[in-house]
Amino acid sequence: MLKASHKTGLVFFPAFDWAIDPTHPEREERLLYTQDQVTEEGVFDIQGIVEYKPELISNEDIRRTHFCVPDEQSVTTESHLISGGGAKAIADAVMQKEVKNGFALVRPPGHHSMRVSHGGRGFCHINIEAVMVEYIRSRYGVKRIAIVDTDCHHGDGTDDIFWHDPDVLFISLHQDGRTMYPGTGFTGELGGPNAKGSNLNIPLPPGTSTEGYLYVIRNCVLPVLDAFKPDIVVNSAGQDNHYTDPLTNMNFSAQGYAQLTTLLKPDIAVLEGGYAIEGALPYVNLGIILAMAGLDYTGVVEPDYDPDRLKQSVSITDKIKKTVDQVNAYWSQREQMREKAGTPGDILVRHREIFYDTDNIFERQKEKIRVCRDCGGSFQLDSKATPGRHVLGVHIPINACDACKEKGYEFYDRADTDKYHRVYLQDRPKDSYEIKE
Repeated sequence: MLKASHKTGLVFFPAFDWAIDPTHPEREERLLYTQDQVTEEGVFDIQGIVEYKPELISNEDIRRTHFCVPDEQSVTTESHLISGGGAKAIADAVMQKEVKNGFALVRPPGHHSMRVSHGGRGFCHINIEAVMVEYIRSRYGVKRIAIVDTDCHHGDGTDDIFWHDPDVLFISLHQDGRTMYPGTGFTGELGGPNAKGSNLNIPLPPGTSTEGYLYVIRNCVLPVLDAFKPDIVVNSAGQDNHYTDPLTNMNFSAQGYAQLTTLLKPDIAVLEGGYAIEGALPYVNLGIILAMAGLDYTGVVEPDYDPDRLKQSVSITDKIKKTVDQVNAYWSQREQMREKAGTPGDILVRHREIFYDTDNIFERQKEKIRVCRDCGGSFQLDSKATPGRHVLGVHIPINACDACKEKGYEFYDRADTDKYHRVYLQDRPKDSYEIKE
């Protein structure tokens, strides 16, 4: 009998009852073909591959991460709760050392969902990885976590949620935002004043192949991870970089994904995008599973795979190298950038406009954050959606110093309830959530 090098956990949840519409690319077949392939290849018969069943995440799990407007029931369905529960089940298995690593093959996806969620954007309503990360931090007391997002679209939701958190390193590799949704994720987007350099965005030109992705991993991602020294590495394992994906313009392959996984060595991988239902997903997912289990994946090849056709041009290679050099320079300057971002105790303001393409909602945000050298800083988010509600969310970070705790309570206590539909307090040190109406 074939035996894995170490125990690897898997969760499958295709979400039969959730789809944006029956012909939408984000539908249950994304996982059904993979499930069939994995079963046909006898993966579940391999000693050391352990299948787990998803549970349901609770409102309390979501509230560590999101301000759902007006509430969690309005933003989510049961499928979202089970998708999040699949990631949570893998997190528990890894943290309790039942397995060495694990892969949550679940949908609906989540990485476009931001701190405030008025509805769906980029097929996402709540952020599955972020909910899982905040659960791990509260349940297991883990200090430093790295999230490497390899989806072809910029993980703008995860970027937003951990924008001010110096203890969560977020790295996103994605197709250049000038050419694709959501139009963000440029190298100068580095995180808030207390966490500059903890958010690293690596935009890649259309036509990037396996060669380009692995260059970025070896020459940027791995050195940064080595310096950051995370306790856990999470991979937002989007698979829409594949050369057959109908929504993107990249030339990545199943072998490339497996090699990337071998290099990255994630403790937990969570499925994100990937819409080539027959031509890519069964092969890519199988390659990732085998790589995570330490098994040979060299036989996992797409029927139409032609490496010569997928080679990237010299100009693309040059662009990637220049981008990597820029990101590495930002990383090396992170402490100086934080020093220059503001004086401790200052309140900095940021204005943003966010469009929910799935639900056709337009949101305006005004954010105020306390500059701090000792923690991520408490902040408040004034959020007004059209159509929708006007709310205020206050966040006290899990690592908050006394001064930022006090500022967070001040933001909350002074909020004018006549102005807002609801005022929320996300008190992460106490793992509590309050609402004023």
